[in-house]
Order: sequence, then structure tokens, then C-alpha cells
Amino acid sequence: MYADEERIPVVIAAGQVTEREGEPAAIELAERAGRIALEQAPGLDRQVDRVTVVSIMSPVPPSPAGYLAAQLGLTPAVHETSSVGGNTPQWMVNRAAADIAAGALRATLIVGAETQFAVRRRPEPPPHPTDREPDTIVGEDKPGVSEQELAIRLALPAHVYPMLESARAHRAGRDLQAHRDHLGTVMAPFTEVAAKHPHAWFPEARSAAEIATPTSGNRIIAEPYTKLMNAFPSVNQAAALLVTSLAAARAAGVADRAVFVWAGAQATDVWYPVQRPDLGSSPGIDAAVRATLAAAGVGVDDLSAFDLYSCFPAPVQMALETLGISPDDQRRATVTGGLPYFGGPGNNYVSHSIATMVDTLRGSGGLGLVTGLGWYVTKHAAGIYGTTPPPEGFRPGDTVAAQQAIDDSALPLLSSYDGEATVAGATVVYDKNDGGVRTAPVYATTPDGQRVAAAAAEGQLASLAGRNLVGARIRISGTPPTYEVVSA
Repeated sequence: MYADEERIPVVIAAGQVTEREGEPAAIELAERAGRIALEQAPGLDRQVDRVTVVSIMSPVPPSPAGYLAAQLGLTPAVHETSSVGGNTPQWMVNRAAADIAAGALRATLIVGAETQFAVRRRPEPPPHPTDREPDTIVGEDKPGVSEQELAIRLALPAHVYPMLESARAHRAGRDLQAHRDHLGTVMAPFTEVAAKHPHAWFPEARSAAEIATPTSGNRIIAEPYTKLMNAFPSVNQAAALLVTSLAAARAAGVADRAVFVWAGAQATDVWYPVQRPDLGSSPGIDAAVRATLAAAGVGVDDLSAFDLYSCFPAPVQMALETLGISPDDQRRATVTGGLPYFGGPGNNYVSHSIATMVDTLRGSGGLGLVTGLGWYVTKHAAGIYGTTPPPEGFRPGDTVAAQQAIDDSALPLLSSYDGEATVAGATVVYDKNDGGVRTAPVYATTPDGQRVAAAAAEGQLASLAGRNLVGARIRISGTPPTYEVVSA
């Protein structure tokens, strides 16, 4: 018996659903995951003060959290929907843990779902009631890219993330195919984990060569990423987490299922990718992870399991660098399988990460680290979980000083520019049908240290296939800015 068990936060139950058949609505899948979690802790439904729905992209009722609470027979004081971001599930757990530690919350149900696979097959969304009290909205729905990036039609994650990867390839001195080969070795272990996960959308182990080699079924979408390096959102998946106190879990007779929330932290990178001084690194991941480790009072060697956010290879490598471990570390970078292989259910992948981490630690013991991110390696959350209570209770990590330094590092952004500049990040986007170059955006740095986003001039497109322009000199002109290569 520990002192003040009412203020020791635990994840007591988790539910996961993957539905390959039929055409389920997202809220129906969320309800199924929520019921699975609630059934693991009988009686705790009466303790739920807050129901949070992680932002759902698939069609949902106007007040999804309120609707879900009613369907589950819950009467929470607060029902809320989050803003966009794959960091959200871990952030919500961190917030719940802090509230429980402060004595301000008894229990919360965090649920998310996506049914994009069903949406593609279903002509009309299912009907839902529209007369419910609106959900509270938590988080900031600020656009993830700047007006300057939008002006050159640069907004899709499948196009922005390769821009960050290009800086990493250049720094490593690799051409694009050599870098793809390297990325294959980073991501292949994820497929091996997904192959054994009962809820994975693609339970298939793949070799590094399969992932890295361009083929008709594994085309290069945007340099240097093949299709098998991209998050796969067309899934029907849901997950739910029930977070409460150790005292409530003990009263319900399920304390033996408790997985303790040791510590957590949040941070953001420079918000708009174009303004980041080093496109190939993430001070935000570094700040969140280091603060979480410090708050928990542990080091990397004390961790037995990881689930590092993996929408694309870039953030995986950035997190590995922060942790100082290699892609072939025997602990693996994931317990879940990654968004390209387990499945990428919108903003809710990390709910599956946490649910899987909870199951993993119950079986193996030890401590596990989960990371999540939103937008374009922009919003970050990290959490440490364990099967024993943290010595000093839950502790939030302090990222205030690190965040100020990150914010202060943003480079000035130009809407237009006429002159030469040096490419800091680049990609080549290929047409799905004919394989030709469709666009080739760049982030470039002017001689006086300002940034500009530019698109390739029409006459340049064909010549840019297979090239990484990072480090090249270009001439920019016009509004929106376009460029021509001066020297590679």
C-alpha cells in the first residue's frame, strides 16, 4: 500500500479494434474500443469525469465525445474533442496523469478511431443525431504550414516530410538511392513487429531491400521515400485508454492490471518547417524526451521498450539520435509496428502505441517510452510507463527553457525574393500515373539568413528527377516564388 494512492495515475485498461470487414462508422468503432476498455475495469465507468475523443477525420456526429459517452452509458462532467495531431493521445495521458496527481480527476476515457478504409467504400456517411451539447475543444488548431508554403502547394505530409529527409541525406553524404537503402534498414524492424501484432493492418515482415527498392508496387512518391515508407491512413482502427488512480483501481479490484504513468512532457519545434534552421533535426523531440527522462529520474539504459512515432522515417531517426541508440538496438524502436505497417489511423496511432505498451509491460515488466508527434515533426509528447509505482509519483517534465530556445531560433520568412539562395531542403514529387516529375519544391536560405519556399520553374521539372538539390545554388524570382538551378 502506497501513500496517497488517489494521486498515483495508472492506465488500468485499454481496448483496440481493427475491422477489415463491413463498413463501420468511426464512432461505432470508437464505441467498441471504449467498451473493451471499460469491461476490463468493472465499476470504474461511474468514476469517469472526462471523455476525450482524439480528433477524427472520418465522418462523426457533431459532438463525438458527448455522443460516445451517451452510447457507453457514461455521465462525465466534461466531454471534449481534441485538436489535430498525432501527439494528442500521449498529451492527453500526460494531462490526465497531472490532473489525477493534483486530485482534480478521478478517471478519464481517451478514445480515437478512423475508418478511412470504409469511407472509400461507402458513398454516404451514416446518419447521426445533431442535437447534442457541443464538445469542448482542447488544443490549438493552427495550420501546420505557412501561407508561403501553401502558396507553392506544399502541405501534404507525404511531400513535407521528404523535405526534412533530404537534409539528413545531404548531411550523411548519401545520394538518394543510398539513403533509401539506409532508410530500409531503419524501417524493416518495424515490419517484423507489425507482423506479430494482432491488430496490424499489414501483418507482414519485409526486408530492408523490399522497403527501399522502387518497383511498380512500391513507387517513389516523393524523394527519397517509397510508398512503403509512408504512413498508411486507409484503415479501420480504433483504440481506447482508461486512466485513473491506483486507489480507484484498487477499489474496483483491478489494481493488479495497473501500469503506472511515471512522467511526461510536451514541446514543439519551430512551427513552420520552412523556418527551421536545421531541417534534419528535431530540438522538439529532444526537449520532450529529455525532460521526460529527467522527470522520471531514469536514463535510456533503464528503458526496456520503446514506441517511437513513425509516420515517416525522419522522426524515427531523430528520436533514435536523441536516445543515442541505433535502429538495430535489440529493444526495437517500436512495440506496435509503425504507421506504414501497423496502420496510420489519423491522429490516433499513439493510442494504439500506449495500449500495446501497456500490454507489453504487463508481460515483461520494466519501463517503456512512448513518443507522439503532430503536423510535420511539429508538436511532440512523450511519456514513460512502468509496472511499478514511480518513486516520487507522476512528474511532468520541464521544457520551458528549451522551448524558448527553439522559438527564438526561427528564421525570418520571405513571401517573395529575387536573387540567389542555397537549398536547405528539397524533394521531387512524381505523378502517380505516368511517373513524371509533378513538382519539386525547395526551402532555400538567402545570403542574409532568411528563408523562402519556392517551386521549380516548369522548364526545370524533367531535369530534377532523382536529384537531391540540398546545397545547390538556385535563382529565385516571382510571386509565388519559382526557381531555376544555378549550380549543384
